[in-house]
Amino acid sequence: MEQHWSVCIRRAVRGLVPALALAVLAGCATTELPPAPAAAASPDYNYIIGPGDTVNIVVWRNPELSMSVPVRPDGKLASPLIDDLVAQGKDPTTLAREIEKQLSKFVREPIVTVIVSGFVGPYSEQIRVVGEASKPQALPYKQKMTVLDVMIAVGGLTDFADGNKAVLLRASDGNKQYSVRLRDLVKRGDFTANVEVKPGDVLIIPQSWF
Repeated sequence: MEQHWSVCIRRAVRGLVPALALAVLAGCATTELPPAPAAAASPDYNYIIGPGDTVNIVVWRNPELSMSVPVRPDGKLASPLIDDLVAQGKDPTTLAREIEKQLSKFVREPIVTVIVSGFVGPYSEQIRVVGEASKPQALPYKQKMTVLDVMIAVGGLTDFADGNKAVLLRASDGNKQYSVRLRDLVKRGDFTANVEVKPGDVLIIPQSWF
């Protein structure tokens, strides 16, 4: 059964026409999936920087080197005395240490702090919502984020959604699939259906055919 679902999910997210992708999912809906675990957040999670993020670089006692810079689409950033430093895939502390290393060529014992704003994150960390959400999109992951937070961000379900047949595809668990009861959560206020998401999760909401 699990192999059957794996084939269905892969076919649905590989660029098929949306209506066809949802039809594939509906055909898979008869297979039972395990419910998504209620708790999923890792206590030692660190935010990973991605293209589109803005980072504030603060160099102690060197205001001329302190500024806010964007992470370019190629995952790199540039600031005074630093050209094309890779920021993508690093947490803020790691990036700060690398900036210190670069600045040490010009500044004696620099102390750098990196603060991220305008969160986007790398694709591998984003939460993707496809199918019958009001505003399907990719969202930056936040610690302790739940499917309720995700549904608020995407504007809830459409009138055609089969919310209780939604599937959570978890890349961090080897693309394992879980069932999530979005209709019970969003339409009925059943908070027992609310579960935490993890970086890289894909939430697939099929269309109801009845």
